[in-house]
Amino acid sequence: MDFTGKTAIVTGATSGMGRATAIEFAKAGANVVATGRRAERGQELVNEASSLTGTIRFVQGDVTDAAHVQDTVSTAVNEFGGLDYAFNNAGGSRQVGRLHEYTDEDWDHYSNVFLKSVWRGMKHQIEVMLPAGHGVIVNNASIAGMIGTPNAAYTTMKHGVVGLTKSASRQYAGEGVRFNAVCPGWIDTEMTASWRTDRERADMLLAHQSIKRHGEVNEVASLVLWLCSDDAAFVNGVAWQVDGGFTA
Repeated sequence: MDFTGKTAIVTGATSGMGRATAIEFAKAGANVVATGRRAERGQELVNEASSLTGTIRFVQGDVTDAAHVQDTVSTAVNEFGGLDYAFNNAGGSRQVGRLHEYTDEDWDHYSNVFLKSVWRGMKHQIEVMLPAGHGVIVNNASIAGMIGTPNAAYTTMKHGVVGLTKSASRQYAGEGVRFNAVCPGWIDTEMTASWRTDRERADMLLAHQSIKRHGEVNEVASLVLWLCSDDAAFVNGVAWQVDGGFTA
């Protein structure tokens, strides 16, 4: 796919699926505004992209910070002239107990990191895309957005991301902006590294998958780029499982 001259935002770009997607966009010629909390990881990303066709501009910050989210979109517009694509991917992890054991702070953390941040990103991204009459937004929702999991807060927020994505596809119908979500299962990232050595968990996941291995970050990145491409011009409002058949 050729994204020469196009501009993309990728949040949570310093590791995992976000990093892979930022690199793939740059390989395909896009200008990428990549965000993340870790400055040293951001610089490593910029350095890696220096030999690629496209460029990566790193903006350090946290997606729970409204000013940072708006600044990211402003950077895309001011430095590259607009915004064509966005992959709202940033997340995090926190161990909590069962639902009745959550504190208000636990719940707010999950809401701010996994759902409100996506809404806020979409808000500012859409504001730029609508006047241009085109754009694609892809949200990272996880298979937890399709099924129930023992983590009630995470599951609730990821269901919310799927609902937000589908609702936006209806609300902005006919205005040139498309919205889709990706729903990864077990993808090999820093956050899931311990799963490989947790034999009980790994066996449970693989028992439900028809493809008996974990997924790779590039397999998610490839889907994100396809959803942004003109080849997917008739695809809107869909949550795409990337899970080796787990949810089947």
